[in-house]
Amino acid sequence: MQRRYITVDVFTDRAFGGNQLAVVLDAGGLSTQQMQSIATEFNYSETTFVLPPRDKANDAEVRIFTPVREMPFAGHPNVGTAFVLATIAKEPKPRLLFEEKAGLVPVDVRREQGRVVSTELTAPQPLARLSQLSAADAASCISLSAEDIRVDRHAPQVVGVGTPFLVIELHSRDALKRARSDAAAFGRIFPRDGAVSAWFYTRDVPAAEAPCELQARMFMRGAGGLAEDPATGSATVAAAALFADLDPARDGELKLTVGQGFDMGRPSLLLTRVRKQDGKIISAHVGGSCVQMMEGTFRLAGEG
Repeated sequence: MQRRYITVDVFTDRAFGGNQLAVVLDAGGLSTQQMQSIATEFNYSETTFVLPPRDKANDAEVRIFTPVREMPFAGHPNVGTAFVLATIAKEPKPRLLFEEKAGLVPVDVRREQGRVVSTELTAPQPLARLSQLSAADAASCISLSAEDIRVDRHAPQVVGVGTPFLVIELHSRDALKRARSDAAAFGRIFPRDGAVSAWFYTRDVPAAEAPCELQARMFMRGAGGLAEDPATGSATVAAAALFADLDPARDGELKLTVGQGFDMGRPSLLLTRVRKQDGKIISAHVGGSCVQMMEGTFRLAGEG
């Protein structure tokens, strides 16, 4: 059986930026192990597999795999998969509903002159604030000192809205550039409350990197050990929900433009917003632009 795939660069408006994603269409009949093997073969940070929905009121079941494991929810795979499905759809829809391990994920589609230009997901779960780490332990994961970690707004903490991440604030853009993953420290700290990755950021953003209000990086486990992710939507939206939660008196909508991937040559722009009412988070969102890169087909050995 020939199976079609399309690759896109996500959270960018230009080719060879953002985060790479492979979207495997017509994934029915593939086993979990086959999906994992295909994701390992693509070796992108994530690969998605589009299946018929279990509930016909929804648009698709979407399964998300890194090169080493399945994810219950992730940001750029939803943004990119929705972009692909909306682009090839015969009947345009303003919103797609994806069934995922973490729950139902709505993704809104924005078009200009009939062309899909961006998509935005709504996080499937409320904010979970889990364990906190000391500045020293958090710093050890990214080869920095405790003095590089900023704790006046929040301690390093595991948070999530579908997938958990360790979120760390740094004092400076220089510290963000100097960060390097430390395998021994990672092995000591993770997994923790389901988190296996560290997302760290700074508010110290030079004017040359506008319109970014934050700059971030993320280290994770890949097929060959620790790797860096150029754009992590699920961590970004979880962090935005954390920021909103830290300001209980503020209602309305918190918007942030987050840069990631700048220090690895794949600049990404992630647009996030959190809606609050009566001091409580109503919804959390992240979205951005995508660029289609490649498409093709493959047939697994042994299939008809």
